[in-house]
Amino acid sequence: MSFEIHDRLAADTFLVTDLTLCRVLLMNDRRFPWLILVPRRAGLRDFDDVAGAEKADFHAEIDLASAVLREVSGAEKMNVAALGNMVPQLHVHVIARFAADAAWPGPVWGVGQAEPYGPNEAKGLVARLSGAFRG
Repeated sequence: MSFEIHDRLAADTFLVTDLTLCRVLLMNDRRFPWLILVPRRAGLRDFDDVAGAEKADFHAEIDLASAVLREVSGAEKMNVAALGNMVPQLHVHVIARFAADAAWPGPVWGVGQAEPYGPNEAKGLVARLSGAFRG
């Protein structure tokens, strides 16, 4: 079985970069700067499915994504979550939050309708994010 991004993730995101373990995606919702990390391993559904030898890399990449998104967005707070109820493939949400955002102080799920990035806006943000990952 080979690694593939779940159809729903592919439809809702832009590719930012590939790290050692994870593919990094940008959620197409301009209301919330939002990265999704997907380990590039087939068949993973939950945290405990990640191989022991890769757990440190997985956590380090979540930390890196949080730092990059904070730097690029100027976030006041970072939310990190892995739910997997709608998309069974293991993925981690890293979301930049602000006291003035549409969902504050609650979670972002189920709040209003997504506001897609414009084509140039998405391209510019992906370029800034991918540059920050390269450091």
